[in-house]
Amino acid sequence: MTPERYQKFKDLLDRRQPDLTVLTDQVHKPHNLSAIIRTCDAVGIPDIHLSQPKPGYRNFRGRTVGSHKYVNVHHHSCVEEGISQLKARGFKVFAAHFSNSAIPYSEVDYTTPVAVMMGAEKKGISEDAAALADQHIIIPMQGIVASFNVSVAAAVILVEAQRQRLLKGMYDQPRLPLEIYTPTLFRWGYPELARYCDERGLKYPEMNDKGQLIDPSSWYSKVRAKG
Repeated sequence: MTPERYQKFKDLLDRRQPDLTVLTDQVHKPHNLSAIIRTCDAVGIPDIHLSQPKPGYRNFRGRTVGSHKYVNVHHHSCVEEGISQLKARGFKVFAAHFSNSAIPYSEVDYTTPVAVMMGAEKKGISEDAAALADQHIIIPMQGIVASFNVSVAAAVILVEAQRQRLLKGMYDQPRLPLEIYTPTLFRWGYPELARYCDERGLKYPEMNDKGQLIDPSSWYSKVRAKG
C-alpha cells in the first residue's frame, strides 16, 4: 500500500459515522440496495442492515466491488430482529412511512444515534415494523407522484443527516473506535493478506505511520513456523 493510498483510507475512516445507519424492511431489488449502499458510503456510513427478503426473492449478499467493500452489510432474519438489535445499542429508528404521526424528514435530529428504516418497493414499511419505529418521517412531495424510489428517498434523507452532522462538526474528528478503525484500515489496504489472516485466525501484521508493513519477513517466518 502506497503512503498516498494509506492517507486516503485514513481520511475516509476519519469521517465515518458509527452512530448513523440504514435498516431496510424487505427491500429486495439488487439495484436499489446497491444504490443505497453507495449513498451510505458517500455520507460516511460504515454499516447497513438488511432484513431477509420474503420467499421468492434472492437475498442480497453484496459483491465486494465499488462502494460495497467499504460498507459492512449486516443481514437479519427479519426486520424486527434488526430493530431490536439497533435499539439495544441506543439507536432511534426513524421509519420512512406515511402515517398520521409522520413529520417531514428535515424536522428530526440526525445528530443522535439514528437508524433510517426504508421499506420495500411499492409496499413500504410493514405494519409491525412501523409500530416499532420511534418516529415516522416523510418527504413532502409537490407533484402528482406519491413518493420517490426507495433508493432516491434514502439519498434525500441521508444527505439531510449529513448536513446536520456537518454543521455540528461530527465529521471533523475520528469517531470510530480504535478496535474497529485499525483492522478496517488494514483490510482496505491489504485485502488479500487480511483474507488470508481471517481464514486462519491470524493476527494482522503491524503497519507503520505510512501504511507499510513492519518487518513482514519476520511475520511470515512466524506464520510458517506455526504450520
